Amino acid sequence: MTRPGRLLLLVPTQSYRADDFLAAARRLGVPVLVGTDRCHRIEDAFGATEGLLSIDYRKPEEAAEEIVRAAALEPIAGLVPGDDGTAVIAALAAERLGLPRNPPAAARRTASKLAQREALGAAGLPVPWFRAFPIAGGPDGPSGEVPYPCVLKPLGLSGSRGVIRADAPGSFRAAWDRVVAILSTARTDRKARTEGEGSRILVEGFVPGPEVALEGLLRGGQMELLALFDKPDPLDGPFFEETIYVTPSRHPQPLQDTVLRTVAAAAEALGLREGPIHAEARLGPAGPVILEVAARTIGGLCARSLRFGAGASLEEIVVAHAVGMPLSSVRRESRASGVMMLPIPRAGVLHGVTGLASARDVPGIEDVVITAPDGREVVPLPEGDAYLGFAFARCDSPAEVEAALRESHRRLAFEIRPPLPTMK
Repeated sequence: MTRPGRLLLLVPTQSYRADDFLAAARRLGVPVLVGTDRCHRIEDAFGATEGLLSIDYRKPEEAAEEIVRAAALEPIAGLVPGDDGTAVIAALAAERLGLPRNPPAAARRTASKLAQREALGAAGLPVPWFRAFPIAGGPDGPSGEVPYPCVLKPLGLSGSRGVIRADAPGSFRAAWDRVVAILSTARTDRKARTEGEGSRILVEGFVPGPEVALEGLLRGGQMELLALFDKPDPLDGPFFEETIYVTPSRHPQPLQDTVLRTVAAAAEALGLREGPIHAEARLGPAGPVILEVAARTIGGLCARSLRFGAGASLEEIVVAHAVGMPLSSVRRESRASGVMMLPIPRAGVLHGVTGLASARDVPGIEDVVITAPDGREVVPLPEGDAYLGFAFARCDSPAEVEAALRESHRRLAFEIRPPLPTMK
C-alpha cells in the first residue's frame, strides 16, 4: 500500500482545531508538517511528534516561499488551512507547488469581508446591502446615510466579535464607538493589521429570519454537501452570539436545496475550487441571503458534532481530500447531532465550573468540554472572541438534540468573579 504524501497543516496558535486535525492525520496514516506562527506553543501543546515549520502568517508571500523551501527538502502532498488568513497562504503555496488549490485571488477575496461582499454583489447573488466607512470620519455622517436596521462589523476581526445591530442614528453612533474601542484593543490581532482593515467599519443591512450554516467540500469546483446546520436560537441582535447548531436541518427540503445552490453559486463567484467550505446564510423573506463563505471548515470544536461514512470525522474527510486519498463516502451519518458553544454570561475571571458530571449525564449528550482554563479572564461578545466550551449531542431527531443541549447547559454553573483591581 502506498504511503500517503505529507500534509502541511497551517494552524494559528490560538486555534482549537490543531489536535483534531492531527488526530485525523494519525488515523489515516498521513505524515504531518505543522506550520505555525509560534512553534514552541504548538510543541508545548502536542509534543514534538510532528515536524514543525515556523512561518510568519502576517506575510503570506514570504510564508508561501518558506513552505516551498520546506517542500524541496521533503515533498508536501497537500495543505489544510485553519482559518481565513492561512487559507491565503495555502493557496499561494499550493500554486507554487502545483497542487490542487483555490486560486490565491479567490482565497484573498474570501478572506476579506468587503471584497467578498463586492464579488458576490457583482455576480448578482443575494447579499445584504453594504457600505464601508473610514473610522477617521466618525459616525455622524454614516449614521444619517444608512437605512435601518443595520449591522456594524469591524473588517479586521473574525467571528461575531464587534458585530452590533443598530436601529436608529443614536444606537448607530453608540455601536460605532464600541466597535472603535474594540478595534483599539485588538491591534495585535494579525488580521486587523492586514490591508488596512482596522481602519474601516463595514455597515450592512440586517436581514430578518433564521440562520443556517453549511459545511461543504469542493472537488474540482463541484460542491458536495457535508451538513446543513440549523441555528435554533434567534440571532436578532444587538449582538450575535452563536450558541446551538443542529443537523439535519428542519427547514423544508426545497429551501435546503436552494441554500445549497446559492452557496455553490457563491463559491463559484468567488473563484473557489478545492477544499472545505463553511458558509453562513439568513433565510430572509425573499429566500437565502449569503452572510459568509469561508475556505475552511467550521470553527472551534464544532466539527466534533459531525460523523460520516465508517465513522469518519470532518477532519479526516478534509485531510484525505487534501493529500489525494480516495474518499469512499462523504455522506453524513443518519442520526441527528449538534453542538452548543457555551456562552460567557458576564465578564470576569473564571474560577471553576460545577455540574459537569450532571451535564454529561443528560441522555443524548456525548461530551461537554470546557476550553476556558480556571484563572482566565473571560469576556462576552461583542468584545470577547471565545466561548467557555462546547457540548455535543447525538439523538434520533434534531428536536431531541436541541433539548439535550439546552438541558446540559442548564445543569452547568460557572463561577466568574470580578477581576482584582489594578494597582495605580
